[in-house]
Amino acid sequence: MNLYTQADSNTRKTWILVFGFLVFIIILGWLFSYLLDSSVILIIAVLFSIIMSFGSYWYSDKIVLAMMKAKPIEKKDNPELYLLVENLCITAGLPLPKIYIIEEKQPNAFATGRDSKHAVVVVTRGLLERLEKIELEGVIAHELAHIGNKDMLLGTVVVILVGIVVMISNFFLRISFFNSRRSRDSQNKGGGLLIILGIVAAILAPIAAVLIKLAISRKREFLADASGALLTRYPEGLARALEKIAADPSPMRVANNSTNHLFIYSPLRGEQAKNWLAKLFMTHPPIEERVRALRGMDIK
Repeated sequence: MNLYTQADSNTRKTWILVFGFLVFIIILGWLFSYLLDSSVILIIAVLFSIIMSFGSYWYSDKIVLAMMKAKPIEKKDNPELYLLVENLCITAGLPLPKIYIIEEKQPNAFATGRDSKHAVVVVTRGLLERLEKIELEGVIAHELAHIGNKDMLLGTVVVILVGIVVMISNFFLRISFFNSRRSRDSQNKGGGLLIILGIVAAILAPIAAVLIKLAISRKREFLADASGALLTRYPEGLARALEKIAADPSPMRVANNSTNHLFIYSPLRGEQAKNWLAKLFMTHPPIEERVRALRGMDIK
């Protein structure tokens, strides 16, 4: 499989997942609207979720940078890093992002920002100290690929969809348990079996939504790997970088679950999946699979 085929495959699978997500929400919304005999509450929940999610979309980069204690640098602070990023941006046809550094020993990196004109690339001090230039280039290319592939926008859309599922499920459960009149009306309308089905769906739907979100996240990591390798024309550089990052035992003091998905590799050490069930709840694909995919690519 060549790099173009890999990128196309991951893009296609991602949008299939997004389409499935939309169908899932439509079915869930129809079921809850039918049982509640009202769409007003669902409309309110959807609007609230969209407003909150787009608010986080516009300001999430500032929040994340503050949480990570990332500091901006200028060209004079690290000319070599700046030149590397500039050259890759020229090759990729992207505006130069702002560059930040986290003073942590663990080698890691991530990109954030609402679009390519407001993008930020963040690297740790450990990444700069532990990787060779060709490996660092692979990591930066991966992060620029996230920017070029508009993964921040896609991530916001997915967050909105997950938020809608969680909110309408929560509303349905509250009304089912605390509004006896509405519950009786729903039972008379749809039958006891249907109302039980609705409650089960309300409980399981948020879990399913999160699993779909994580599956999309993993696909975007594979796509960024492939796109980054296309940019550098040297998949081995990123493969070696991923191996070094994964093998480094250094903890990250500013790491937390809410920002785990942003990094090129999970900063929370000791969380590698051991079985297929655990893999469903991972934000990143197993490092072995990513390295194997990179080394199996043909750049010709």
